[in-house]
Amino acid sequence: MMMMYRSGGVMAWNVFRFCTALRGLGSIMILLVLGVVGVSYYAVVFSVYGPALTSSSSSSSSAAFHSFIALAVLLMFHALLVMLLWSYFSVVLTDPGGVPPNYRPIVDEERGDVDRLTGSEFSQLTTPEPTNTRIRYCRKCNVIKPPRSHHCSVCGRCVLKMDHHCVWVVNCVGALNYKYFLLFLFYTLLETTLVTLSLLPYFMAFFSDEEIEIAGSPSTLATTFLAFVLNLAFALSVFGFLIMHASLVSGNTTTIEAYEKKTSPKWRYDLGRRRNFEQVFGTVERYWFIPAYSEEDLRRMPALQGLDYPSKPDLDFQES
Repeated sequence: MMMMYRSGGVMAWNVFRFCTALRGLGSIMILLVLGVVGVSYYAVVFSVYGPALTSSSSSSSSAAFHSFIALAVLLMFHALLVMLLWSYFSVVLTDPGGVPPNYRPIVDEERGDVDRLTGSEFSQLTTPEPTNTRIRYCRKCNVIKPPRSHHCSVCGRCVLKMDHHCVWVVNCVGALNYKYFLLFLFYTLLETTLVTLSLLPYFMAFFSDEEIEIAGSPSTLATTFLAFVLNLAFALSVFGFLIMHASLVSGNTTTIEAYEKKTSPKWRYDLGRRRNFEQVFGTVERYWFIPAYSEEDLRRMPALQGLDYPSKPDLDFQES
């Protein structure tokens, strides 16, 4: 018994230290992301396509074509970079959603859309309501948990519609910034794919007898090589991650919920692919690809506030 207790104590201590370490990463991860962006920017703009755009003095059709390609790459690169950074800092700086002070759930007694709360837990509430027999309660935060919320050990609080805690954005991904996170993945995939393809001929030239036309010193060549490798690695990893989250959005679920309901064939919040998509991105199409919502959607869609979600009445017995 003593050994089990000590083992459990060590495990709890290790988890606590792990969560503390994640909180401490903070600015380091942001600097790492900006570092990768900086390396890519230097390779694409200053080493390869910037000089290709400005140094062409020939009036031949070949030179004009290469200048056109360089201009196209630079325009796409900067446009995607703006959207990537806009989405990234929207995730970093947007609160994912916390439980409002004195939150009290609105319970439909016929549907029973929240979990049961025991009598001992009722006694801890400031305004107990014994008629509401299905209420989720967080023993760590000492608050009633809204539907689909979970406690984050790194942030030390309950997060609305929590998906996961992401070290890359130094924040939880939840109800209020999940769309921004998906857009960050989307634009990261497009940007890293563009950089990878645009630097591919120069990368291949490293291993051939072809002449490499890159301005600068050997360190510039090394930076271009590094930029290609980094962007290829990020493109491949983000592609798989984005596919996973596209599947989650199509089923109107989160990473945590997907794990919790893996044995359940039906999901109460699955409203069909179109409505599931709108629960995350809104209904106004011109806002789908920017990290923002229309005032109309914010006003008429409670799901975007993270406290109330439409569901299938015949499946309301499922846990949130």
